Amino acid sequence: MTGSRITALGHYQPAAVLTNEYLAGLVDTSDEWIRSRVGIETRHAAADDEPVDELAAHAAAKALASAGLGPQDIDMVLVATSTAIDRSPNTAARVAARLGMESPAVMDVNVVCAGFTHALATADHTVRAGAAERVLVIGADKMTAVTDWTDRTTCVLVGDGAGAAVVEAAPDGERPGIGPVLWGSVPSMGHAVRIEGTPPVFAQEGQAVYRWATTQLPPIARKVCERGGVRPDELAAVVLHQANLRIIEPVAQKIGAVNAIIARDVVESGNTSAASIPLALAKLAERGEISSGDPVLLFGFGGNLSYAGQIIRCP
Repeated sequence: MTGSRITALGHYQPAAVLTNEYLAGLVDTSDEWIRSRVGIETRHAAADDEPVDELAAHAAAKALASAGLGPQDIDMVLVATSTAIDRSPNTAARVAARLGMESPAVMDVNVVCAGFTHALATADHTVRAGAAERVLVIGADKMTAVTDWTDRTTCVLVGDGAGAAVVEAAPDGERPGIGPVLWGSVPSMGHAVRIEGTPPVFAQEGQAVYRWATTQLPPIARKVCERGGVRPDELAAVVLHQANLRIIEPVAQKIGAVNAIIARDVVESGNTSAASIPLALAKLAERGEISSGDPVLLFGFGGNLSYAGQIIRCP
């Protein structure tokens, strides 16, 4: 069994930007109220005729171009999303069709905000088992399509976007670029983050999620570092699910990542669910804030209440 690594990243966000001032015209809120409670300043919103698979395909195309690969080079497409409208064809199949692929395995992974880290672990396991040589892993969500725009506690949070990674086998003798995953859930808190009903609507118990994340998540994240063979003070970056700046900053501090860049993409992108981690990671790499080989902690958490994290090496 060989290890795997991320060789390229890509991200995409729709053109339309929703400001806090715009939302203040929809519900009883203000720029100061939103910034003080969640840290968000702007978020991107897809058009009505821009489905989640289109967002995913844009990010995937950028990752493939960055890797110098074509559609024929991919054996499997994994898409983490919880906002696909149709059951079949699944989002991964539609992405493969948009990119002109011929015969990849296609699978959707619905673990809501922890979806990308679950999908990344699945890709790593698939490569290690020899079932695929190269996997396209995408996190994509159109949260604005499942939002109650009259609920000021949730409509100020959400944004749309996608991020993608190319995962392939690490060369023989080279250190794996994706470390062991630590994943699990808290079934008794599964109700805390929901996308339910017909049509589906996003709702959450924000205080319950906040308390769990700020108290229970840090020791789990430190265990992820231990499994990945990296001390928290050796991390170059920490990329948590971009849910709320009031969660991200204290959790990163409690982990002990004193020398790490802390991803704060939530400020400009809002909560993009499964897209949040690859979006933030791709932007850090694109801006040169992290370099090839740097150890990075990825940790997703959210609906179900599921969580998954691993140490990766920046491509």
